[in-house]
Amino acid sequence: MKKCVLLLLVLCFSVAAPAQNLSDRLKKATSQLLDDPQMRYGILGWLVIDADSGDTLVSWNANTGLPPASCLKVITSTTAYELLGPSFRFATGFLTDGNWKDSVLAGNVFIEGNGDPALGSHRFVNTRPLQQIPEWITVLRKAGISRIRGKLLPLNIGWSGIPTPGGYTWNDIGNYYGAGSDYLNWRENQYDLLLRSGQTIGDKVEIVAAQPEPINVKFQVTAKAAEKGTGDQTNIYLAPLSKEAIVEGTIPRGEQKFVIAGSIPDPPAQLVSELTNIFRQSGIRVEEASIPNTLGSVLRPIFYHYSPSFDSLNYWFLKKSVNLYGEAFVRAIAHQDGGDGSLEEGISRVRKFWKARGVDPAALRMIDGSGLSPQNRVTPATLVRVLHYASRQWWFNNFLQSFPRYNDMSLKSGTIGGVKSFAGYHTTPDGKNVILAIIINNFDGSSGSIVNKMFTLLNELKK
Repeated sequence: MKKCVLLLLVLCFSVAAPAQNLSDRLKKATSQLLDDPQMRYGILGWLVIDADSGDTLVSWNANTGLPPASCLKVITSTTAYELLGPSFRFATGFLTDGNWKDSVLAGNVFIEGNGDPALGSHRFVNTRPLQQIPEWITVLRKAGISRIRGKLLPLNIGWSGIPTPGGYTWNDIGNYYGAGSDYLNWRENQYDLLLRSGQTIGDKVEIVAAQPEPINVKFQVTAKAAEKGTGDQTNIYLAPLSKEAIVEGTIPRGEQKFVIAGSIPDPPAQLVSELTNIFRQSGIRVEEASIPNTLGSVLRPIFYHYSPSFDSLNYWFLKKSVNLYGEAFVRAIAHQDGGDGSLEEGISRVRKFWKARGVDPAALRMIDGSGLSPQNRVTPATLVRVLHYASRQWWFNNFLQSFPRYNDMSLKSGTIGGVKSFAGYHTTPDGKNVILAIIINNFDGSSGSIVNKMFTLLNELKK
């Protein structure tokens, strides 16, 4: 009997020891990171749990709200999976206030936006402009329309608020990653600016071309040439609906077509302008005759365009961290059931969703859906709780496949000024499934250096 008891104790110890050793290693590695000179004035918040048992393996400032950068996207993504659903599609309507006969439409064509972030996107074959626009032209011809007496006009029904979240910084708004989400989005609300620099440091920089050219925008370039190898150190300052843009900073000297990317200030106007020109080039005459405003009448649908499904959009949202998609998802949540489509309403619904699942709203201070705003505050415990919830849903496999791979782990990363974060999933060599979130704010030195030290800490999960 004593031998059996002793054997049982040995077996129990052998099962518990690896978990205890892992926890001890994580705590030791955490202390080493905190003692690093880069963390002298920094803040670390992090949490690792056993995904199956829910047991905490290590915790440090897990309930401290910190700017999470793009790790906030896992909250937006999970919420949208639940409230919109994996098969949700954005619909863009082509409507008219007139009638057509003998190939002539005696009226306007209204493009009714419902926030589709992939309209004209390069990420899907069938949404690329060179593929998408000819398909629309074909549909119009099949409907018996080859001449439009009126205009192409953008139509906003039920989407309120400005496109750009109020928490975005001035440094971000004019650049491609700071593009807001409008009721009509086009080409992910981005354009490329091709720049030419002189051969000498300090030489002026000139614009070669803009592709596509933002309509009615005048550029003022103060950027200069810098040493070769310095890369893109520019900022584009261009507010929504503005017609004046400033390009400042540096690009390497001796460049002939150096590409930087900006955000289109008026996507609905950009879309109708491009379509009007392309329709005309393709033989569909858009005469832009003045036709009395008939918006009070019932508009007849010509056809509808549907976006790729949400789970396909979400793949790029997480994999490539496309901020526009996050803002569009939040606004789509707000637009459900007659909502106003505003970012504020969408964020309110997201927070209510998680409050009903045990997340204190004070632990989830959202300013946007992407994490770009430095005003966001989220606790590592909240990120882990959301990830744990997602891991138990039927759509989890698609969700997990959207995660990038960092340090041989399935992790969403986040980066804004002075912030680096990771959140996601990993399976240890002994088969333990873990969920983690780590956020560092106000580190000193380079982002690359602090990331290497974060990976050294995370490597304890790979032993």
